[in-house]
Amino acid sequence: MKHFWMLALVATLAACGGGGTTTAPRNLDNACLLVREKPKYYSAMRKTERRWGIPVAVQMATIHQESKFIGNAKTPYRFALGVIPLGRQSSAYGYSQALDGTWDEYVEQAGRRSAKRNRISDATDFMGWYMDGSTKRLGISKQDAASQYLAYHEGRAGFARGSHNSKAWLLKVSANVAQRAQMYEAQLISCGKA
Repeated sequence: MKHFWMLALVATLAACGGGGTTTAPRNLDNACLLVREKPKYYSAMRKTERRWGIPVAVQMATIHQESKFIGNAKTPYRFALGVIPLGRQSSAYGYSQALDGTWDEYVEQAGRRSAKRNRISDATDFMGWYMDGSTKRLGISKQDAASQYLAYHEGRAGFARGSHNSKAWLLKVSANVAQRAQMYEAQLISCGKA
């Protein structure tokens, strides 16, 4: 009986912990269905839009690219000689794939000591904070999903140096993010959520 209660306690704690989810919404290509399935996501993004001015569609497209809406997403492992594990590609984690150092800067500057990368409301607020900073420091429009994504991916200093210009694959990804943001925006308008 003691083992049963211990197992029940562990299961309960596991269910409550973290605030993230390991499964993505069923339809990542339809913003209206995504919002219907995950109203907390939409609520978090609207709050971020009000606080930081980053459109919901830009947030959605960036999260789609970074984590496919999986709250505990991590980068893949690196291997030497194809078999010796060297650790993860980076410290990126959560919906927004925030790096440890950038997340720590956000927690400090935004006063969000209890924020977690696997909690959608914190991840979207982080994204809004970061993109708002990119607007202030680099002059990137908050509606420019491609440039916001490039600054997000490369870091503001990398973007300012133009590091992205030598990465054809990244320019293609940023164009895809922009297309997805436009698609999401049109869909959100069609269902009265924009």
